[in-house]
Amino acid sequence: MKRAYLLLSPLLLTAVAFPQSKPASKPAAKSAASTKTKSASAKAKGKTAPKADSAAAIHESALVIDTHADTPQRFLDEYFDIGDNTPVSEGHIDLGKIKKGNLGAEFFSIWVEPDFKGHYAKRAMDLIDSVYQQAARHPDQMMMAFSADDIVRAHEQHKFAALLGIEGGHAIENDVHLLRDFHRLGVRYMTLTWSNTNEWADSSGDIKDPNVKHYNGMTDFGKDVVREMNRLGMMVDISHTSDATFYQALLISQAPVIASHSSSRELTNHPRNMTDDMLRAVALNNGVVMVNFFSAFIDEDFRKAFFDPEKGKQRDAELAAFVKEHPHTDGSPVGYNEVVGIEKKWAAQFPRPPLKSLIDHIDHIAKIAGVDHVGLGSDFDGVTSLPQEIDSVADLPKITAELLKRGYSKEDIHKILGGNLMRVFRDVEATAKRLQAEQKESDPLTFDQVMLMLGNRITSAHLIDLVHEHGVNFDLTPERREALKSLKADDAALETIAKNKKK
Repeated sequence: MKRAYLLLSPLLLTAVAFPQSKPASKPAAKSAASTKTKSASAKAKGKTAPKADSAAAIHESALVIDTHADTPQRFLDEYFDIGDNTPVSEGHIDLGKIKKGNLGAEFFSIWVEPDFKGHYAKRAMDLIDSVYQQAARHPDQMMMAFSADDIVRAHEQHKFAALLGIEGGHAIENDVHLLRDFHRLGVRYMTLTWSNTNEWADSSGDIKDPNVKHYNGMTDFGKDVVREMNRLGMMVDISHTSDATFYQALLISQAPVIASHSSSRELTNHPRNMTDDMLRAVALNNGVVMVNFFSAFIDEDFRKAFFDPEKGKQRDAELAAFVKEHPHTDGSPVGYNEVVGIEKKWAAQFPRPPLKSLIDHIDHIAKIAGVDHVGLGSDFDGVTSLPQEIDSVADLPKITAELLKRGYSKEDIHKILGGNLMRVFRDVEATAKRLQAEQKESDPLTFDQVMLMLGNRITSAHLIDLVHEHGVNFDLTPERREALKSLKADDAALETIAKNKKK
């Protein structure tokens, strides 16, 4: 199918113009009102409200948040309307299933396939626009959310909250200004890498590929990206990253991090999953690990079968043949939505693991990192196999029932279902507020500020004067020197910068 490019809509421009959120009312008042409304609704319909300590009541009273769904690909490439009730064979999420599963908020993944090189930001904008369009079509059932308070407000209004997370740092095209633009449009987390190493951070997906240039974690620019995300109030997502990138991000970040869709490597030995030491590190950071539902990430037997080298070669050959036979006339790459049928066919060869496998991962992370550091990051609409009994978002109550059987309290289940993510979100917002308040005009110049001045064609003499006046807060490493020279910084300016670092 020829991929249609969408123009930036007025809805996105509205988001840029009005980025601030109104304070929400107290959550306690919300919970009481919500319970009363639901009880009244049940009586009006002649239904019996579930017992207060039942799995159904616990799930119904929770603010359920999932941090990763690839549904924007369906919005944009398949013209899918979230209001349409679709079979689970076609998709995991729609408003009917959301209501049945009591999903309160979803972080929709803005995932740009690496094949879109040269058009990463454009593709990301199109995907963001597609989510805004859905909210505009269904204002009585869903709303865009940009803060923890917005999620609470949506819950009070019995609306589904749609949030945005970029999956893969290549989307910012090595430009911190684009990072800020994405934040203005409502993006509230960014996965530092996808399965591809970008130009500033290593990925777990190709870390053993000798043909890919790696950085033993992150470059100076990559570390600055993490710092800027802290300042903006954008959650740093370490799913997909290499182990070195993970540890460096935790050392640099002043705010808690998230793993938006990762599971336990101890239980399922895949590099996309996290070791027990990594889980403990996230706990020390006060972050949260959101468990991925993909069968190959939660069940070792399925992983071994799915990633069998010989079967992988056959699958890759079939995919390559399809792509070769179905080129786009405009030269754009064949999208995931066009080949997902082949991927699903191959995944269907292997028996789906039991629901127990998913619960085991939640349970293991809760035991290693603590119950305050685990949540749900399904990867709905982005995976080709889910565990038995989880066919869509409508089946989320089954997770609550299984956790209750394992002895988890109502309070702890509520943490896992969404409370832990809300805590991290608020901590990230508070860190941003503090960092922005600390920044003063008298502070030394940052590397990003110097780059921006050079990009705006500041004269060498003017730059030298500013550096003498304010100093700089960074070391002039070879990498940074080359970056400044690429923007026409002359030797005199570079020498001044090197001599005027403030401690």
